[in-house]
Amino acid sequence: MISREELLRLADFECRHPNEIAVSFYFEPATPKDKSHREEAIEAKDLVRRTLQELEVNGRSREVVADLQKILQLAERLHGNQARAKAVFACAGRQLWLEFDLPPSGERTRLFVNRRFHLKPLASLFSEYPRLWVALVDRQNARFLEMYFDDIKEQGAIKNPAPRHGHSDGFGGYDAGHAQRHSDDEARRHYRMVSEFLKGAAERKQLEGLIVGCHDVNWPELQSQLHPDVQKKVIGRFSQDLGSLRNEAAAAEATRIWRQHLEEHHASLLRETLDESRSNGRGVTGLRRVLRSIELGEVDSLLMSRDYSARAVECTNCRHLDSHLVPYCPVCGRATRQLDDVCEALIPKAVRNSISLVLLPSNDTLDNIGNIAALLRFRADRNTNQMLAAS
Repeated sequence: MISREELLRLADFECRHPNEIAVSFYFEPATPKDKSHREEAIEAKDLVRRTLQELEVNGRSREVVADLQKILQLAERLHGNQARAKAVFACAGRQLWLEFDLPPSGERTRLFVNRRFHLKPLASLFSEYPRLWVALVDRQNARFLEMYFDDIKEQGAIKNPAPRHGHSDGFGGYDAGHAQRHSDDEARRHYRMVSEFLKGAAERKQLEGLIVGCHDVNWPELQSQLHPDVQKKVIGRFSQDLGSLRNEAAAAEATRIWRQHLEEHHASLLRETLDESRSNGRGVTGLRRVLRSIELGEVDSLLMSRDYSARAVECTNCRHLDSHLVPYCPVCGRATRQLDDVCEALIPKAVRNSISLVLLPSNDTLDNIGNIAALLRFRADRNTNQMLAAS
């Protein structure tokens, strides 16, 4: 799996020499038509061969042809990789070759040849796959699973077996009541231990979201013991018999809850951005305004449709991006180069500036605003006016 540091390294990459070409290859597993799984590898090979033919016609460098030949050989073996998608980034001119296994996204297999690596599918992964924990808790036992991308790891367990009591309830049932109170105290102590374990994980930045599995009758008492910082990270809950629940089944239930939460969160984020934009607040829509806000360092989240693409120009000197196809940079006056897809330069800039990327399915609402928008951290013009007023 890819790390944020590796993603940043890819975002910083740019070809400087005419013979340097960045190749990005995304292989997506498909539902097989037969047990051989050969059709997905055939599709990948056809894509590489078509690109090779186009490059030969245009007389491109031998280095990129060598990279594509290597990807072609890799495609021969991809029929055994159905569980995961794969991304390859290569530049023979820089002796760079990186491979990453990824969760399947449902997109088609794609190949990009450009000056920069194509990072849109990767940049959105970190908002869609946080470090998610699943806490499986009953009155005596607890175990903790970490889900990161599609890896499942058990991060710890707590066992507090119920104390043994005699068979008699004692005179007037006194011992029965005493035993019940003692059992309740033991359960509360157990829940406090669970809370401390989760609090420690949150403080160590291991836990970005939490899904709890416990019986409905136990949840109010467990919830009351959770630290406020942990409670803020609770995404959802499910109720099952935890004694016989396997880790894989718990992860599947947590994934269902997370996907539903993510869909609702993205819809809420889009509504908030549009509302803020209409009130001239912390929201902007359209490519021109988004590019300006990114340049001013205002953007917190960048929202766009999955298939978004637009032409733009980039300054060859200061890297200013402009939606107007002007031959010279309005900032420094140097020549610009045309970008067939602004995402080629926009996504790496978003990665370098720690901007969250949210890819949304196409719909009429997005189409009406140009299929791109941004939720802002602040408004630079508002801050300037406030400082002037104060002075």
